[in-house]
Amino acid sequence: MKTRHIFLTGTMALSAFAVTSCSLDTESMTQQNDETAYRNLEAAELALVGCYDGWQRTISSEDVGIFMLAEFASDQAHGGLGLSDAKNNNAIDQFDLSVAPSYNNLFNADWTNYYNAIFRCNKIIANEDVTDWGTEADKGRVTGQARALRAILYFDLARMFGDVPLLTGPSKENIARTPAAEVYKVIFNDLKYAAANIPADAFPLSARESNDGHITKYAAEALLARAYLYYTGYYGTENEACTKQEAIDALNDVIQNGGYELEPDYADLFMPACTKAVGDTYAWETTYKGKYYNDGWKSDISKEVILNLKFGSTSDYDGNADGNVFQVYLGPRNVCATSVYIASGWGACPVTKAFVDKYKDDPRFSTCVWSCDEAGFKADLNDTYEYTGYYTRKYAPMCFADGTRQEVGFNLGIAHMNLTYYQDWTVMRYADVLLMHSELTETADGLNQVHRRTYPGETLAYSIENIRNERAIEFAFEGLHYWDLMRYEKDGAYAGRAIAAAQDGAPVLNGGMEATTRFDVNNFTAKKGLMQIPNTQITLSGGVLTQNEGW
Repeated sequence: MKTRHIFLTGTMALSAFAVTSCSLDTESMTQQNDETAYRNLEAAELALVGCYDGWQRTISSEDVGIFMLAEFASDQAHGGLGLSDAKNNNAIDQFDLSVAPSYNNLFNADWTNYYNAIFRCNKIIANEDVTDWGTEADKGRVTGQARALRAILYFDLARMFGDVPLLTGPSKENIARTPAAEVYKVIFNDLKYAAANIPADAFPLSARESNDGHITKYAAEALLARAYLYYTGYYGTENEACTKQEAIDALNDVIQNGGYELEPDYADLFMPACTKAVGDTYAWETTYKGKYYNDGWKSDISKEVILNLKFGSTSDYDGNADGNVFQVYLGPRNVCATSVYIASGWGACPVTKAFVDKYKDDPRFSTCVWSCDEAGFKADLNDTYEYTGYYTRKYAPMCFADGTRQEVGFNLGIAHMNLTYYQDWTVMRYADVLLMHSELTETADGLNQVHRRTYPGETLAYSIENIRNERAIEFAFEGLHYWDLMRYEKDGAYAGRAIAAAQDGAPVLNGGMEATTRFDVNNFTAKKGLMQIPNTQITLSGGVLTQNEGW
């Protein structure tokens, strides 16, 4: 089978759009234009691949990316990285630009990537009435995914920046930031459209190996509940586009009709936690329930997975980007931890003492975190900043027992330590559906289903404190916990207190020397937990865009 490329181009508000590509098993479509790209179902499906590619590039071509910033910003990890590295990511960790005062453009590539992807979704949506769909079911399947993707993209932007420019059609217009309430109306309406129009049998769970990565009606419903909880928590009010009952009904449908199940062994959801090398050969022994490479591509997708963001191993420095580039950040500086098969990386997100002290006795801890002492690992302390002796594990880069990196041993892509990572990122798990359902209905059943996976036979009473504690360890280091903290109180006030408690005065080693971290909660509350609008975008807008308070 031969691989061709489809090239999708467009223009976005506030920033130039670079031509990008994504691989498909199809004939060349390099001559597509607006008159042909949406003329029929086949063409629209090719354009939809471009929308998924745009979503993927928010991570594979990122400056920071939403998952990485969520770990930098949360109370569970410090910024870390190298002693002599620029402190741009540490400025995010501390919500203090004085740590790296020249970095007034922290999220420029992220901003550009998101609006590029939104442009692609808007093109499909704008052409839905002129496309020859063949059947209404096919129209719903394609346009439902496009609208769900647009909702995901705007949900990310709104969580990161608050008010953002809202473009619901393919436009070059330079517009001001739209109030978040209006942005969330589009998010809710897009997700409700996707849930109502993507056929329930479009991507059956029984064929999840081939369907993995597609947004299903059940993924849209789960995301609707997540967006509802975030909006009502962070803004302290309801949005007219989604009621509490609609969010509960959406979760009920997922639970009753989706067919999802909790994975019996929590560790099997994350490859670095359930995989070891086989002797001195380049091969894995694993129980991982996902996509991985082992003398060829293997796939065993868990029934707990509701939505994965897919990645590949063919990234390079020529504009092709499909890798999970967050992974390289999570390895220790300069040295592989061969006893736990963790490859070296940039030393980001060392785990806070507060997290270790609270959860070290939970059986899930060793899936979430690896201990340098227990691994017999000797860190390069001279080049390590904010070292705590603990690193995250779920999405860490991997190596074999002799220290050879996975991508080198398997000769994947260009085998580059900065680029060649393929582990998919799980955006939504069934465990989250169960815990959201307990939270919204104020009942304990979903809470206890999740809890009893780890503690068989043990029962918890319903309380918001029990749900929050369960979420904190269950979803640790999955790019979700920070957004939970942000929604627990209006304007992120709860998050500020939680992060300060964990990170103001926490013990670390900087270059091997004892030190303590600093977190001024006033820096956080002044910004309401929101990120910096890129200065380049403000400049390009001619002042139409404004900066978030505190930055």
